Amino acid sequence: MSDPLDKATSKAPATLGEGCLSRYDPDDLSPEDGTEFPGAAELWEQVKPEPDEDSESA
Repeated sequence: MSDPLDKATSKAPATLGEGCLSRYDPDDLSPEDGTEFPGAAELWEQVKPEPDEDSESA
């Protein structure tokens, strides 16, 4: 990869199904396709909205 612009491209993994049933092919996915976010739960606790009192009684 001598051209630096080659690094700026991405390719979506293969998909299975069509329309609403379309999903990524698990056999085509690798660790390179995902992300690790170990702090996701902690971040959600910090930013999630507080429940309204009205919605708790429902």
